[in-house]
Amino acid sequence: MNWLAPRLRALRVASPTPDRGQRQRPGVAGSAALPVRSQRRAIAPLEPVSSRARWLLGVGFFILFVAVWAVFTLGGFVSPTFLASPVTMVKEGYLLFTEYNFIHDIGMTVWRVFGGFVLAALIAVPLGIAMGAWKPVEAFFEPFVSFCRYLPASAFIPLLILWAGIGETQKLLVIFIGSVFQIILMVAVIVGGARKDLVEAAYTLGANSKGIVARVLIPGAAPGIAETLRLVLGWAWTYVIVAELIGSSSGIGHMITDSQALLNTGQIIFGIIVIGIIGLVSDFAFKALNRRLFAWSTI
Repeated sequence: MNWLAPRLRALRVASPTPDRGQRQRPGVAGSAALPVRSQRRAIAPLEPVSSRARWLLGVGFFILFVAVWAVFTLGGFVSPTFLASPVTMVKEGYLLFTEYNFIHDIGMTVWRVFGGFVLAALIAVPLGIAMGAWKPVEAFFEPFVSFCRYLPASAFIPLLILWAGIGETQKLLVIFIGSVFQIILMVAVIVGGARKDLVEAAYTLGANSKGIVARVLIPGAAPGIAETLRLVLGWAWTYVIVAELIGSSSGIGHMITDSQALLNTGQIIFGIIVIGIIGLVSDFAFKALNRRLFAWSTI
């Protein structure tokens, strides 16, 4: 064995010692050392971003949009008759508030949107829950609701004017018709998609049919129903403008119609932007309320 010891010492001297920045591949004896590399992905599918980055990106798009708009209008590439510049739009908006009582028009439009939407939700949510929970109810209502869902709300305006005149009832009904059938079907799908194992577990624990609906189906579907209402509220804003374009003496849609007759694109754009701002604020408020009421749904 004396002749083997010098050879072992020579092999130990010749073999390199792993550096701190290297590691052995686990499970493989005698494998080459691999350097440790920290791979950082800037943009990857489904990779979340921070709240600060989200706000910066969102605001950045608006800044870019206004900059392009200003270049085309202030640079003389587009005629002011067809598209007012951002500066002109702001001036016209100031005149609307100071001389034309535009705050009253905004209040009337908001009242019509939320009035028709709440009326639709009060009828659609219980009916949608019933359709999702009990299949005979779904079989009875679903064909008619699906048929009405494809009918544009604007097509009912001539009939609604004949039935209810050109007052507030006609405008509320336009928003109601445009929202109610969408909510019914979406709520029915959410409730009907409840987990069957939870229902079977509730039956095993002694729950009856009413208990299944009250204790399992409705609580499980509540976050989805709230999200559905948030989405349909955005659609209600499109219906109110259609309702205000015909036979209306107030509201943002009425102002837009009058401005179109005067070729005042600054006021038209300002009215559209006001609608977008109000809708965005209501959407953020709905999201915050949903997160507060159903914080457990993200766990």
